Amino acid sequence: MGDERANVHSAGPDHVAVLLRRLRLAWLLDHFPPRVVWALYIFINGFLTIALLALLAVVTSSPFVFPSLGPTAFLLFLAPLQQSSSPRNTILGHAIGLACGYGAYVVTGAANMPFGIHPDVYWSRVFAAALSLSATGAFMVLLRADHPPAGATTLIVSLGIISQPKALVIIEVAVLLLVAQALIINRLAGLPYPLWKYRPQG
Repeated sequence: MGDERANVHSAGPDHVAVLLRRLRLAWLLDHFPPRVVWALYIFINGFLTIALLALLAVVTSSPFVFPSLGPTAFLLFLAPLQQSSSPRNTILGHAIGLACGYGAYVVTGAANMPFGIHPDVYWSRVFAAALSLSATGAFMVLLRADHPPAGATTLIVSLGIISQPKALVIIEVAVLLLVAQALIINRLAGLPYPLWKYRPQG
């Protein structure tokens, strides 16, 4: 039972084969090594994720694409059955990062020197970055919502690169859209990807 569970949670090329069969593309496995097909799976999902959100960003002139979205997408499709890849951890992790980043940005006075106008290094900006990252880590531990890419999200905000409250809401919406895509793709691939969080196995 333990070995079976370990195989499920490794989420290797097996689930890719399931998806290919459902899409009538199983012939790819007859012509290419499994690792190459898995790499192609990651490539396509990464491309579609960022391309769709970038298109949405262009149409709405809103920041639907931001740096920490990349590692989140990578995590959701490369290791979807890890606790940190669950919808709960992904959504809460980024929300914590956004809140801590904005709080540090305001409290330390970094908001008085917008990044685009004053791009140099200032003590308030250094303190804001340190405070936001440490607070994000602490709250993720307290709330059991670890999601490493959120550490980048909080720095983006605390450094003032993206700091308008409206933009922060849009960032969280982008995370929700990414999680929705991961849910659809991972379920189609036959993985027990949760709607919210993983339940401890008996």
